[in-house]
Amino acid sequence: MMQRARHLGIGIFTTLAVFGSLSQAPAADEERFEVSSIKAIRPTLVDTIAALQQRDVARAKAAFEAYDSGWNGIEVYINIRSKDMYQLLELDFQARITKALDGPNPNIPALLADAQAMLAKFDETVGMVEKAAPLNPLYDDVARLRIVRAHLREVNPALNAGNIAKANKSFEDFQDTWFNIEDFVRARSFDAYVVIERGTVQIDQALMAGKPDVAAVTALVNRVMSQYNAVVTEVQKEARVRQ
Repeated sequence: MMQRARHLGIGIFTTLAVFGSLSQAPAADEERFEVSSIKAIRPTLVDTIAALQQRDVARAKAAFEAYDSGWNGIEVYINIRSKDMYQLLELDFQARITKALDGPNPNIPALLADAQAMLAKFDETVGMVEKAAPLNPLYDDVARLRIVRAHLREVNPALNAGNIAKANKSFEDFQDTWFNIEDFVRARSFDAYVVIERGTVQIDQALMAGKPDVAAVTALVNRVMSQYNAVVTEVQKEARVRQ
């Protein structure tokens, strides 16, 4: 399939190292995927704090947007482990910090205090997860699907903001990581797989235009997302039944 080289080489080896086979049990001396994937987004909170300490609101906003994207991949774990912690992190801290960063005159000392408190609670959550028994392996499949999807979710907002470079980068990241879960999706729903594969080619071609048609790309992304979401929902329902 002709896509923009799919970043073969370093991209494949990186994503293979991260994803491996879906639901594959870790070796005795390896961290569970649940733990490692949650820890993987911690640096975005650290970057947010560092930017706020330097009073760089633009960089803090970019770092926190990266956190939000990463969180979307792994939040299913937190929601299952502790609804109280999930609500604290997402509906309290995250909502308040996002609103403040989007405002015209952010209160940096208040933002910094919130971000530092959020990081402390995030670390507390990691500790809780590390000590807990493993969840149903299907939750790892859900998380892997959501982690890959997070890149695609970034495309339309970037396009609507006029940030074509970010839209392209996010889509390339989606292509790189899709490579490692496409067989799983195909096994779950061949129809969804076909729509996603075809849509990926069409999005790739549309984004390579000098000035992409935002409305057309948005529609293509939404079509792919709809099929992808259906697979995520199916696996998540099955995980809950088996838990």
